[in-house]
Amino acid sequence: MITLEMMPPLMFGGLILAMLIGFPVAFTLAAVGFSFGFLAIHLGFFDFSFMQAIPGRIFGSVLANELLLAIPFFTFMGAVLERCGLAEDMLDSMGQLFGPVRGGLGYSVIIVGFILGAITGTVAAQVIAMALISMPVMIRYGYNMRYITGVLAASGTITQLVPPSLVLIVLADQLGKSVGDMYLGAWGPSLFQIALFAGYTFLLGIIKPDHVPPVPRSALTLTGWPLWRKCLMGIIPSAVLIFVVLGTMMLGLATPTEAGAMGAVGAVVLAAIHHKEFSAAGNGILLIGIVAAGVGTILGILYTGSFLFKIAFAITYLAVIWICLEAVRIPDLRDLIRQGYQSTMRLTSMVVFILIGSTCFSVVFLGVSGGVWLEHMLTSVPGGVWGFLIFINLFIFFLAFFLDFFEIAFIILPMVAPIAQKVLAPVVGADAALIWFGVMLCVNMQTSFLHPPFGFALFYLRGVAPKEVKSSDIYWGAIPWIGLQVIMVALVIAFPWTVTVLLDKPVSAEDISKIRIEVPQIELPPLDLGPRKQQ
Repeated sequence: MITLEMMPPLMFGGLILAMLIGFPVAFTLAAVGFSFGFLAIHLGFFDFSFMQAIPGRIFGSVLANELLLAIPFFTFMGAVLERCGLAEDMLDSMGQLFGPVRGGLGYSVIIVGFILGAITGTVAAQVIAMALISMPVMIRYGYNMRYITGVLAASGTITQLVPPSLVLIVLADQLGKSVGDMYLGAWGPSLFQIALFAGYTFLLGIIKPDHVPPVPRSALTLTGWPLWRKCLMGIIPSAVLIFVVLGTMMLGLATPTEAGAMGAVGAVVLAAIHHKEFSAAGNGILLIGIVAAGVGTILGILYTGSFLFKIAFAITYLAVIWICLEAVRIPDLRDLIRQGYQSTMRLTSMVVFILIGSTCFSVVFLGVSGGVWLEHMLTSVPGGVWGFLIFINLFIFFLAFFLDFFEIAFIILPMVAPIAQKVLAPVVGADAALIWFGVMLCVNMQTSFLHPPFGFALFYLRGVAPKEVKSSDIYWGAIPWIGLQVIMVALVIAFPWTVTVLLDKPVSAEDISKIRIEVPQIELPPLDLGPRKQQ
């Protein structure tokens, strides 16, 4: 006879077994949820009316969630920017700038990976673009093959942590926190991670200088001001787009959805002005738009809401419309935008179906007291807060061998978030607890793209690497960079201020070893069938 206490572990085990079969995750979640739901009704654990919570949550919390509208906007932005040639120019100019330094090509890949991560947000595009451009150059100048494959794969995964990462949007939604706060919390670890990657390259240049040799100055095609000009032509437009997307959100001028919409339009504008067929008239309109935006910003600061302020930004908007029409006129960009629409539709559909499936599973799981079972299991882990964090991070690390970040976020986070809030609040305060936890898991889930056997970044790299690059070099090359990401997870756990320092009310961490977890057993809370309040 199956008892109520047996249902949660049976559901969890059934889910793992069903996933190992290889059926699509979204439909697996729904099938397991409905199967155990009808079993629970048959056994009398709840009534059939309880299952009405599933459509209530799907239509109230998933399809009506305006925050999730940011996902297609940011996906479209990344899809356009990955193919517009910006990455090629940035890698070429940065490679020539840092090339004469030992390990310089590695530094350029890391820096460009960081910049592209802040404007594209897609791992596949980043790894493929950087591998196609940089790998032949690094091979030509004698870089160690395992370093080449490792730095290219790892730099591509930076996009998962650097705002405006899709992962951070999903984490904010699932944890019920503000996207802006999640972005602020992620800046510290993302900068530390860049420093770790660059530090490893620097040490490798000292210990094994033949692995990262400098590029001969005779091989450089640009020097002096022309080189700096090419670097700035890639960095400045990217910085403007980053401010338009992130700055407006963090200053409270735009919601994540509005910022994503501006980013999508900005990506089309950036692709148009970067294209060689962009007309002279378009350049003139661009200059007028830039001047009008500058004048409008000054007027907005000095005379908020004045008529001249509105006129200035009306001119800016007209300039943006003109440039977008130029993009439609150019055949290459028209095809690029069409491909961006297709990529956005595929990813958005996948996310929505996984959300619907995870809702079916989580409602039934909570209905059979799964939340109480999971809370009791996690709060009884020895070691207090340290034990909880180590257990959760190890669990996520091993799950990432088989699941991608969307699946982990939608299945695991809703279950552990309430427990993490109670356990971590004494360390960093109630407001920052879930931000710290979310960023920590984001750093952890980066490893899902790198570690064998299912690291997608390694698959992307294998797909575009020349035949002389062995698969063993790709897999072994990723190991040191996985170690660096694990070190980053440990740093975020040990020093919460790396996440909380930029938040509105950072709270200094107490001595974690002195904190004890004392969570009383509580009854299962009622399901909220109303729409989720946007953060």
